[in-house]
Amino acid sequence: MTSSPGTDHGAPEGAPPRPAAAASADRALLDEARRLAPEAVALRRALHRVPEPGLDLPATQRLVLDALDGLGLEIGTGRALSSVTATLTGAADGPTILLRSDMDALPVTEDTGLPFASGTPGLMHACGHDAHMAMLVGAARLLAGRRDALAGRVVFMFQPGEEGDHGARHMIEEGVLEASGARADAAFALHVHPNLPAGTVWLRPGPQMAASDRFRVVVRGRGGDASAPHTTCDPVPVACEIVLALQTMVTRSLAADDSAVLSVTRLTAGTATGVIPDTAELGGTLRTLTEPTRRRLHEAIARVAQGVAAAHGATAEATVEPGYPVTVNDTAFTDFVLRTARDALGTDAVDVLAAPQMTAEDFSYVLRAVPGALAFLGACPPGRAPHEAPSLHSSRMAIDEDVIATGIACEAAVALALLAGQGPEPVR
Repeated sequence: MTSSPGTDHGAPEGAPPRPAAAASADRALLDEARRLAPEAVALRRALHRVPEPGLDLPATQRLVLDALDGLGLEIGTGRALSSVTATLTGAADGPTILLRSDMDALPVTEDTGLPFASGTPGLMHACGHDAHMAMLVGAARLLAGRRDALAGRVVFMFQPGEEGDHGARHMIEEGVLEASGARADAAFALHVHPNLPAGTVWLRPGPQMAASDRFRVVVRGRGGDASAPHTTCDPVPVACEIVLALQTMVTRSLAADDSAVLSVTRLTAGTATGVIPDTAELGGTLRTLTEPTRRRLHEAIARVAQGVAAAHGATAEATVEPGYPVTVNDTAFTDFVLRTARDALGTDAVDVLAAPQMTAEDFSYVLRAVPGALAFLGACPPGRAPHEAPSLHSSRMAIDEDVIATGIACEAAVALALLAGQGPEPVR
């Protein structure tokens, strides 16, 4: 999940408490996941100790490969990145489902005090990707044990570079969607969330997470002595006016039900207090929930910056670096996941997310190619209220490791149900 450090993701109103037991669920699957959980937790902790950022994760890849060894899966590794693709082929023909975990860590100095804290200064699994890998390996173990009852294929996608490096796009280019020999019919992913009640699952049809783009505006004026501003074209107040105008642009150009977040996070100018500089620069992020709004605001950033600058006799150059697309859950597949997860985990453990979150995910690339969904797995650590727990990307982010069993059961349940023909039509 790509966001800004320290962002408070907040639990939705009416979030259920952590379920004591899945009273209405098919307990067999959850019980099996719980038997696998100790090994999965040990893997999570081993991964947490050796965080690696970006697309090149040799130590992380090695741990994942060792954990998958002996399961009878067809294993592949990436050419341009340290990805792992593992394919489980059932006893009979049928559809193909892709289950995904991200792998990379963040440039964050850990401050949790955990006995298995990061052993690499300046790097931390602060977004839960260590738990995601452990859950997916656990799901692979559970499903491999049921190979003879499967009609179809499961592709386990272990993906580096989620935190801004477009790892999912790279894996798609390298053929992950066709890794089983047949194109994936559906895809599913879980993302732990410390600000949601532990053991609960949340998703919604349509936009689940935002597109995230970065923008940069360079204002060019004419510098000079700070004692004689009338002889200059000061770019600093122009840049400040552009900041305010961009905020107004969002609130006055979009309908109330068309959400977007524009944040200016950097403003720099000058090198000396007595000198008016020639240039000033500002930058930030734009989050949107639809592609038309995204394109419109890209154009508006340039128009507003150039217009404000021109009004002061300055010029402005605006550039937008596209980030991840909107993460859009397929409506029929989301309904299928809601039903399946409730059967596996209990009705009270699964609910519809009331509104999208403005963080971003590169699983969006997968969901643009095949129908599927991403869901949040509540992982609030013990002794904390969800709204008080350190958020994703925080140096103090922690999870309740008991939810790893919940994640294993949820991922396995979705795959089993789809391969049993219970998924939405068409899946082939």
